[in-house]
Amino acid sequence: MSEGRRRAAVLGHPIGHSRSPALHRAAYALLGEDIEYGSFDLVPDQLADFVGRVRDEPGWCGLSVTMPLKGAFVAHVDSLSGHAVSLGALNTVVFDRADGLALVGHNTDVAGIVEALRHAGVERAVSPVVVGGGNTALAAVAAIAELGAPAVRFLVRSPERAGEAVRLAERLGLDVAVEAIAGGARTLAAADVAISTLPPRAADGLGAELGILPADDGGHRVLLDAAYDPWPSALAAAWAGRGGTVLHGLEMLVYQAVEQIVLFTGREDARTREVIDVMCDSVGLPRRTR
Repeated sequence: MSEGRRRAAVLGHPIGHSRSPALHRAAYALLGEDIEYGSFDLVPDQLADFVGRVRDEPGWCGLSVTMPLKGAFVAHVDSLSGHAVSLGALNTVVFDRADGLALVGHNTDVAGIVEALRHAGVERAVSPVVVGGGNTALAAVAAIAELGAPAVRFLVRSPERAGEAVRLAERLGLDVAVEAIAGGARTLAAADVAISTLPPRAADGLGAELGILPADDGGHRVLLDAAYDPWPSALAAAWAGRGGTVLHGLEMLVYQAVEQIVLFTGREDARTREVIDVMCDSVGLPRRTR
């Protein structure tokens, strides 16, 4: 690293498939920010050593945090900010040097989901369904609450593991129902907004169930599938086959990365369409300005 050059990186496991380096590098190039952005394949047991090391290394401005580290990293930051406080999970760490050095955890997944859905024309979530109950499901709950949802239904593989997401929804004033993912296709089909937070292929069975249901009634129904590789997922294909709108998981990834870039650089103009367009180019999404 050249003298004075700043550093950022994405952390998680596995990390080889991550599109974050492409997104961040495209934005920094357009903004004229000299930031080296890399990746580190880490599991929770390796976090303490990694964090201890980067605290002592010069130039770090931020970290993007993905699975399985979103909850585990909370214990290694000095404070939490924004949605990370209520969710108890982060996807972003900022190196704040205003008064010494402090690592501050943020959660930009909520903004990523909200902005992706708004771009698809969702102004309000009326009968949303969240598939899964992990850390990304926490962000999904906060996002649909921001979109005015009165209630949420969860479809989960293990109802006993959805406790955090359920408690968050209740704290946000949402009515809650929890169902098993097996046999949950009719519940999913009735949603106006659905967010699948499961890892790749984990919702294939639900997609198969959904695919044999009668065609949709023509209402505006939107699915955001966070599992973007391979694409289309079985769930996304079944949703589209019934006439619904499908959002590639990369849509969420772009918008959460925009907020990370603002935090890493202090550049509010990272939210402009010009920046978002080059980020979309970097991962093969349509430009926003076309």
